[in-house]
Amino acid sequence: MNYVKLGALGLLMATSAQAQTAAELLEAAKAEPPMTAYAVTGKIVDTAEAFSAKYGLKVTGKKVNEAGQIELLIREAQANNVVGGVSLAADPSTVTAQLIPEGIVESWLPPEVADQLPASARDPLVVVSDPTVWAYNAEAYDACPISNVWQLTDPEWKARIAMMDPLEKPGYADWFNQLEENHDAEMAAAYQAHYGKAFDSSQGSATEAWVKAFAGNGVLIADSSGVADAIGAAGQEKPFFGMTSVAKFRDNADKGSKLAICAGVAPFSGWLYPGIGVIAKGTASPNTAKLFISYLMTAEGIAPQSADGKLPSDPRVGLPADEASGIAADLGQLMVWNNAGAQSDLDRRQDWQDIWRMSLR
Repeated sequence: MNYVKLGALGLLMATSAQAQTAAELLEAAKAEPPMTAYAVTGKIVDTAEAFSAKYGLKVTGKKVNEAGQIELLIREAQANNVVGGVSLAADPSTVTAQLIPEGIVESWLPPEVADQLPASARDPLVVVSDPTVWAYNAEAYDACPISNVWQLTDPEWKARIAMMDPLEKPGYADWFNQLEENHDAEMAAAYQAHYGKAFDSSQGSATEAWVKAFAGNGVLIADSSGVADAIGAAGQEKPFFGMTSVAKFRDNADKGSKLAICAGVAPFSGWLYPGIGVIAKGTASPNTAKLFISYLMTAEGIAPQSADGKLPSDPRVGLPADEASGIAADLGQLMVWNNAGAQSDLDRRQDWQDIWRMSLR
């Protein structure tokens, strides 16, 4: 990871500005009611408890999936009864292209990290990015059994691939759109590398052709735990190959699983999914919400999630050395999400879901 070095005076100035900002927020937050923070991970419960103990405020963490968070944020705003003051890692396309423009939520950039984040992570604020990777069973294979995504459309892998359902997990449909809009040339190059001939563009995009062929090859659809078990459970003679969040690699220690990252796949070994942090505009605890967002941007505040491989946007924080998947070594092989494409991702989501639905066998 890259770390920004400050001189003694610069460090003192940055620390003073951060302390002053936190002190002002804390003082104002003391007069505010308790607040709930929504996130897709259960780790938000521990984070909220640690935050409450640190600042003497009352924040409750609640695990809610992406679609559930969107529904809660909209309904609470419509009812003028906002419970969730902070939302973390809800559906980023809907948050960016719908909820922010409609004034349901807002993005707030903590001043102490403004100069440290890449421009793409500032508006809206990306707190972490979740690496989603191609994975294999290291007990059954000495090395990753594929090197090109087009292999997964061949008969050899028929009914031997596991993945979450793009109809239930829209981030996967958005991933297809991100590939087509930003990396279709790489998908076509991977086709040529695998089949020894140029992709015939008269049939549409290479990405669409791959999605159709991939879905038609008997993909096993399961929830996150089911996918991870199908790939990594020990004792399998012929385990599934598939795609999963690196957070599931904790199963290697907890359940004796054998998950391993499939590095060196053309065109990508996976993708980084943005976890956007926003504040509900109607919250009665806006200062508490800002302080909580600031806390999430620190190594202490994000530790429960970075331990699962979720990559903090602030490069000074990084991943812990003992993170289970070892994704830090392969970050350069992951597709980086283009947050500017949120509107297109949302507009075309149904199209990609329809393609998936009609192609799935």
